[in-house]
Parts: sequence; C-alpha cells; structure tokens
Amino acid sequence: MAIAARKADLTADLDSPKAGQVALKFFFNLMDKWHCSVEEQMVLLGSIGRSTLYKYRQLPEIRLPRDTLERVSYLMGIHKSLRILFGDKPSTYEWVRKPNSEAPFNGHSALELMLAGSVVDLAAVRRYLDGVRG
Repeated sequence: MAIAARKADLTADLDSPKAGQVALKFFFNLMDKWHCSVEEQMVLLGSIGRSTLYKYRQLPEIRLPRDTLERVSYLMGIHKSLRILFGDKPSTYEWVRKPNSEAPFNGHSALELMLAGSVVDLAAVRRYLDGVRG
C-alpha cells in the first residue's frame, strides 16, 4: 500500500501547477540552447498555438496537459543523455541539428525527426541516445 500511495503522490506532484512551471522553465532554457524558432517550439510542445506558447513563456504556475508533460520529459531525457555524452560543450547543443546517418534519423538531424510532431519521434531520439550511452 505504501508504494501505491507514493505513486499517487508523485502523480499528484506532476499534475501540480508548480511542476508545470518547472517543466516550462526547463523547456524554454533548452530551446534557447538549441536555438529553436517559435514555430519549432510550438511543434515540440505538440503543435500548440502561438498564443499558448507566449502564455507559457511567462512561466505561469499552470497544470500542463499530460501530453505536454510527456514531451518535456522526453526532452529532459534527451538533454541528460547529451550532457552525459558530450559534457557542457557547444557540441552538446549542436548535436540535435547535425545530420545523422544512423537509424532512426536516416540522414536527417534529431531535431528534424522530433519536428515530425509525434511524441513517438521524441521517444525514438531518447531511445537512440540511451542506447549510445549504454
């Protein structure tokens, strides 16, 4: 029962407005490092509207939709893997824009794959990096 209660508490924490604010702060910091355009940011957050993006940019304490939290979670994992692989060097942030001949990229960059818009594409990039990390 204690495990179920902790899991319920964790889920409640992730659904909190403060968790949404923390997720958005991470997201926008990462987007600055990746030099993503407004349009790219909108797609990475699930093809949200421009007004929603600008609202999010104010870093409100807001309950984010589950899909948005899932997307930010994948981006956190991608960022973590890149930091482990490259450290805190410019190459850490440049990697997402470099073409990659390996699957699942097939000559495209990781960012191009992620901009296909599906959360599955974010998961594929994270899986690839987790595999490279070992």
